[in-house]
Formats: sequence, C-alpha cells, structure tokens
Amino acid sequence: MTILGNRYRLLRQIGVGGMAIVYHGRDLMLERPVAVKVLRQDLSSDPSFREHFKQEARAAANLSHPNIVTVHDFGLDKNQLYIVMEYVPGTELKTIMRQKGQFSVEEAISLISQACAGVGYAHKAGLIHCDVKPQNILVTPDQRVKVTDFGIARALSTIRPDEQHEIVWGSPQYFSPEQASGLAPSPASDVYSLGVILYEMLTGSLPFDSTDPIELARMHREAAPVPPSQLNPRIPPALEQILLKVLSKEPSLRYRTADQFGRILNGISHQLEATIPPSPTVTVPGATVVSLANRPSSSPVQPAASQTSTISSSRSPLTGQPMLPTPSEQLHATQDIDWITVLLGLIAVTMVGGLIPFWLYIYFSLNR
Repeated sequence: MTILGNRYRLLRQIGVGGMAIVYHGRDLMLERPVAVKVLRQDLSSDPSFREHFKQEARAAANLSHPNIVTVHDFGLDKNQLYIVMEYVPGTELKTIMRQKGQFSVEEAISLISQACAGVGYAHKAGLIHCDVKPQNILVTPDQRVKVTDFGIARALSTIRPDEQHEIVWGSPQYFSPEQASGLAPSPASDVYSLGVILYEMLTGSLPFDSTDPIELARMHREAAPVPPSQLNPRIPPALEQILLKVLSKEPSLRYRTADQFGRILNGISHQLEATIPPSPTVTVPGATVVSLANRPSSSPVQPAASQTSTISSSRSPLTGQPMLPTPSEQLHATQDIDWITVLLGLIAVTMVGGLIPFWLYIYFSLNR
C-alpha cells in the first residue's frame, strides 16, 4: 500500500474528481482515519492545475466550521501533491438525489440550510466557493452536511468588478448566470448554485438541463425556470417565491450571502412546523394523556362524568389562527357547572337588588 509523506497510508479509493482522486487513508502518527486527495498524475505537470490544487488547500485550511470538511495537512511526495482532510463517513448528496428523486420539503430545507451555514461561513471569511454542487456536499448517516472541494474558490479581495474571463470555471448545471458569462463571481453566485440544488431536490429535475454546455450556459443567462410547484404541488407558495428569488439572473435580486439564505429557509421551516395542528387529547386526572389521533376508531374514548373535560384550542393549518371550539366541545364545557360560584352570584344580585328601594327612599326624602 502507498504511504505518502511517510505518514499517510492510502487504503482504498473513495472518489474521483476532475482534478484529483480521493482515498480513504490512515494517519499513522495520530492513528486516525483521514481522507487524502491526490492530484491526478496526468495533471501534476501542469502548473495551472498544481496552483489550483495548492489554492484549495490554503483556502480550506483557514476555514473551521461544523459544515465544512476540515483540512489537516498538505504535502508533496514523489511528485504527487496531496491534501489531507478529515474523513467523513457519508455519501455525496448527488448520489442520494439519484436514489430518492424528490425530497420532502422538510428534509430538503434541513440539508440545504446546513450547506448554507458552511458556505455562509466561507463568505464571512472573505471566500467564494465558486463550485457549489451536490457532488461537493457530503451527507453523513445522521443527516449532517459537510461542504468540500474549494479547488476553484476565490478570495473576495482578489476579485475586480470589471474582470472578464474567456475560460469559465465551475459546473454548467449549477453555476450562476454571471459565471456563465465569464464575469466576476460574488457570494450571491454561491447562493444561486444552492438554489439550483434545492430546486433539484424538491422537483427531481434541474431548472435548466442540456447536454450542450454552451446551451446550458445560455439557459442560465436567459431562460426562466419552470415554477417548481408545477413539478411538485407540495411545495408551499412561500418557499417557491424564495426559490425563484435566488434563481434571479441579476445577483443583486438574490440574497447577498448563503448565511442570509439559510436564515430565510430556517424561518420557512419554523412556519411550516407551526401550521401543523396538535393532536386532540383527553386529560384524565391521575392517568396518562390519551391521544385521540392514535386510538382505534372502533374503541371511542368516553370521559366519565366525574373526569375533567378540557378543550384544547387547535390552530388552522392554513392561517395559523386559533380555531373556535366545535358545538360538541361547547356542550361538554357547559356540563361542568361550578354550583358554588352560581350560588354566590345569586346572593350578590339579591343583596344589590335589596338596596335599591333603600336608596330610592333616601333620594325622594332629600328632594321634597
């Protein structure tokens, strides 16, 4: 087995990218699993690819976030450049997307909001990923997200607003309209890419698809995406509005950073949770709570006359406003009468009524 830098043993290949091959390895010094990304042999002699590879190591090494793959080391051995990263026992999001087709709204928001947290952290650190795609998002078995591959990342400090490039870096299915035009990227470019991924997760289809990269770039620049609710009617209108906003052609019309996009998605998630009405319950003193939603329909629960009857206000799943009790609930509520309170009320009314003639006598006596 190959050992790099007299320290990292390569165990098995776990991934292949455009520039490098990724191995599951072991750090012999610290005795821990690692992922080792090795620049492909046929590209090692190309100065531009070597520079991009070094740039990835430098960019990612300065980022420490739970949703970003941590870089441990960088080295050169036997004319092979390599990056040593934390080993994430997970699966590429793209692989999961192929298996699942459409994701539920809740699951899609959960995964993308985590990706937004990682990419947003990079934005705060002055770095644009520039190649956000599901192949660069790892998902662990417990549904934690790790963003990886900062190979073509750009530092904000190095970007000129008027720059123009003939060679376009990035993945045509997921890059932004400005990247497709060879213009300067911005954090909003990563937001667009995250929006494309969310669209694909919710609908099972890309907003723009073509086998021709040039046509695909044109579609990103000019074509309007099909409203996602036409492909998946379960998408709430508010989420569709947000999704179409981040797919705007003009960067200034999107959310400025991935962190901001993530906060918006989390807000939508909380709203969706709030619209789910609670299960009605019957409260019995000294007993466990019985949920009517889970009981068999053949065995209705009838509270005894001595039991405490409770009316729990549910909320409308559409408006989120409290719903009025039904007539049957009102009937149950009126059956539990506090007779002591009623008696005291009658006594008070009688006493007040008895004082009325006395005050009338005093009034007429003084006005004779």
